[in-house]
Amino acid sequence: MNQRLALPILLFVAILTGFAPAKIGVFEQNADIGNPKVAGSSKFDPATNVYTMKGAGYNIWFERDEFQYLFRKLSGDFTVTADFAFVGTGTDPHRKVGWMVRESNAGDASHLSAVLHGDGLSVLQWRVEKGKMMRDPEDEIFSKEKTFQTIQIERKGNNYIMRAAAKGATLQEVGAHEMENLGKEVMVGLFICSHNPAVLEEAQISNVKIVSNNQ
Repeated sequence: MNQRLALPILLFVAILTGFAPAKIGVFEQNADIGNPKVAGSSKFDPATNVYTMKGAGYNIWFERDEFQYLFRKLSGDFTVTADFAFVGTGTDPHRKVGWMVRESNAGDASHLSAVLHGDGLSVLQWRVEKGKMMRDPEDEIFSKEKTFQTIQIERKGNNYIMRAAAKGATLQEVGAHEMENLGKEVMVGLFICSHNPAVLEEAQISNVKIVSNNQ
């Protein structure tokens, strides 16, 4: 086969067979992490620049997670920011949405998450090592406020800083944590979890900004 024709043909076959994940906005792909009972989804509307995510899952806690993830890989230092809004009143007040930095797509992977709950609770939380039990309160930092719309994570080396703001307000620091086990290249993205295995929750995310701080 002519080598100039081989690559386009292989790419076409990969797309037809589902082996070439389609980009969703600025993200590389989406996936249900931890095999939740109800399948989630992630979509992007280029006309409004709004992401709509639907996800189920028992929780993001203890020694494993279940949720819908929309992500890309980033290396080095970065800052990611977005506005989050749940759709509907929801079933469980602990449904959650936010940013997550993760070492892999394994259900028990180490991660750090900036979380907005359905009842307004905002938390920086993490799993220190793959398969480890997430502890309360050792593995979380709570915000005193509950009116946030904008959530941000900044990575500086091994240090991760969560900032948040109410609508129209200035970002303020919620907390920071060192994650030495997360490598230079990590998965970074948006997530949604219903905190109920049988329920599919929905959120809309706008004003998504991903900035590499290595330049």
